[in-house]
Amino acid sequence: MNFSEQDLKQIEVKGLTLQKIDSQVEQFVKGIPFIDLESPAVLNHGLLKFDDAERKSYVDAYDEKRKDLSVLKFVPASGAATRMFKNLFNFVSKFNPEGDETFNDYIDKTKDTNLASFFNGIENLPFYKLVLEVINKNYPEYSTYSTDKQKWIFVNVMLDEKYLDYGSFPKGLLPFHKYDDHISTAFEEHLFEAASYASANGKAKLHFTISETHNDKFEAEFNKIKPLVEKRTDLEYNISFSFQKQSTDTIALTPEKEPFREDDGTLLFRPSGHGALIENLNDLKADVIFIKNIDNVVVSKFKDNIVEYKKVLAGVLLELQEQAFAYLNDLDKNEADEAELIEIAEFVKRKLNVDIAMDFERFANTYKTEYLKEKLNRPIRICGMVKNEGEPGGGPFWVEDHNGNLSLQIVETAQIDLDNKIQKDILSGSTHFNPVDLVCGTKDYKGNAFDLLKFVDPTTGFITQKTKEGKELLALELPGLWNGAMANWNTVFVEVPLNTFNPVKTVADLLKPAHQM
Repeated sequence: MNFSEQDLKQIEVKGLTLQKIDSQVEQFVKGIPFIDLESPAVLNHGLLKFDDAERKSYVDAYDEKRKDLSVLKFVPASGAATRMFKNLFNFVSKFNPEGDETFNDYIDKTKDTNLASFFNGIENLPFYKLVLEVINKNYPEYSTYSTDKQKWIFVNVMLDEKYLDYGSFPKGLLPFHKYDDHISTAFEEHLFEAASYASANGKAKLHFTISETHNDKFEAEFNKIKPLVEKRTDLEYNISFSFQKQSTDTIALTPEKEPFREDDGTLLFRPSGHGALIENLNDLKADVIFIKNIDNVVVSKFKDNIVEYKKVLAGVLLELQEQAFAYLNDLDKNEADEAELIEIAEFVKRKLNVDIAMDFERFANTYKTEYLKEKLNRPIRICGMVKNEGEPGGGPFWVEDHNGNLSLQIVETAQIDLDNKIQKDILSGSTHFNPVDLVCGTKDYKGNAFDLLKFVDPTTGFITQKTKEGKELLALELPGLWNGAMANWNTVFVEVPLNTFNPVKTVADLLKPAHQM
């Protein structure tokens, strides 16, 4: 592709290279192949489930060992709350409170049950009184208006930039939960939750990936709540923030596969999705890293169950890591005899879910040793999975690569060829869903941090169709953080209860029991 001098300067300023751009364009042209599903990961076939005694054993083991470990909680928190309020924005723009159409007419027409739920439980929303305070200042006659007009004004005050402007807030800083003495944000809830499992030796360490435009807001919120959180948890908090790097942006193309240009002739680059955050994760150093989405929090009375399963996942990680490290040290010293090499191969296959070559037993011992070291010496992720109850998103599957090797992967529906009946049938046989509940080991057996970028599968991104000011374009998303960005990690799936998964995708979700005191 021919780029001008101005294009090349723009690419350089982004922190990108021409080689990287050419690689992105090649992906657009070639297309991204669908994932080849072999079967769903289900209980006793790629998915573990523990009884009470086993769970207690893992919890106790983690609690015992974490005092000697560095522990970190990593929270992708970049998103604005716009999508959370999508149906409310529609309501404000499409419903005329002075017109003939009633609110019930609008609900009948739009079939928007979430909007109906929102108003049915409106007094239980954490920001209900805050909105009313603003309304009373700006609409002194509010109580005399029709119910339908009151509804419209309430939502408008929530969203309009002249008033509360909630739609432009980062989701992590919205009022989420109402307690007797204060209203908490999702950001605050993550701090309290981390105290119970992502802390050691009197300290809790958390890292949030955020939008650079929200940095001052997050810093201000932390400074405001820090005294309360540290007093109640008796911990010192170390909070850090990072932004999605511009060097992970991808070039946009026209539908004809030419560079998409802005009105001023400059190239258009777009953020490349949460897969870009593998770079942020790669910059962090800790023995145990918990990963959890910003909106998946609960009010304090429901935290115990969540904490237990976080510790279970961490206990599983440490057990597997300890065994893998012991084997790697033996392999390093060439102390593994034929019997132990077979034992290690069984561990790799049975415990780490890694395919072993069919002719492994015919390898020379020196090659067996190198082969097993390569399989063992990788980052490890333990992923909680909940039973699938129709949520959109990824799930656990056995996937076959182009060499015929099987591995456990978290796969999004967009990665599956739904026109292929076999693949569609495998998808329909899936029993579990990915709630983004991971515990990761990102150091090797010598204590060095892995370069996580070496374990990404670059062929597992997404090409999507978007528009910019009415013009169609093609956008490229990098392999998702817990999808292709971790494709070559060693992976274990564990069933966790559905009540550990409580995301807030729409504002009406704040009315669910997990978000109510």
